[in-house]
Amino acid sequence: MQRYFIEPELFADSAVVIAGEDAHHLIRVMRAKPGDEVIVSDGVSREALVRITELAKDKVSADIVERLAMNHEPAVEVWIAQSLPKGDKMELVIQKGTEIGAARFVPFISDRTVVQLDAKKEVKRLERWQRIAKEAAEQAHRNRIPEVDAPLTWKQLLQLSSQADAAWICYEKENGLELREQIRAALSVHRKDKAGAVVAESLAASDHSKQKATLMLIVGPEGGFSEHEIEEAEEAGCRSVSLGRRILRTETAAMVGLTCIMYESGEMGG
Repeated sequence: MQRYFIEPELFADSAVVIAGEDAHHLIRVMRAKPGDEVIVSDGVSREALVRITELAKDKVSADIVERLAMNHEPAVEVWIAQSLPKGDKMELVIQKGTEIGAARFVPFISDRTVVQLDAKKEVKRLERWQRIAKEAAEQAHRNRIPEVDAPLTWKQLLQLSSQADAAWICYEKENGLELREQIRAALSVHRKDKAGAVVAESLAASDHSKQKATLMLIVGPEGGFSEHEIEEAEEAGCRSVSLGRRILRTETAAMVGLTCIMYESGEMGG
């Protein structure tokens, strides 16, 4: 069944409006007609099965048939920090990463990044990335659209990493820690902290925002990270990890690492 994300203000108590490109897709591509049913989500807290009542030139009106549970999101929040790769590889990382379950994509520039930033094209490129994330989230029946940030500098990335419960940087050195053990340790600590917070009588309402562990995976460019970058990352609190004995392409590393996290957190039969 077709699925669409709509703006929260278009989601009323008993009806919804689908507008813009999504309305065009329903009318022109899907050839929708009154009586057809689709799923809509506001990407925040509401999702519903709706029945189309009216199709206009640039909008589709529908009545809510049934409210649906928003239970398709992972129990962990994973940020994929990806040094900008060549060509359209970033689009692949966003598309497949969204399907697997990433919550946020953070492109960044590192020492060996080959891609040159073009300020004139940056806005359009970010809009395209965000559109890819939206379409992939709809295809995968996600409840929310992952965030896609504008590219950060290396320094900005390290500052952001401090906001995660755990941050790992993929590095092919032989004595790198195993990602699997690091994931298990981070999840164990978070579960203990969460259990303690639930018991604590002084819990404030805002504390519920930390119910999910926030985990960041940092992936380098085609040429990998420089040694001084690894040192700076470790000084900032990140831990270098290995994804195995084989050298992976940058876009493959992001997907493999994300899948490992999802599996170990029980999202893929783990």
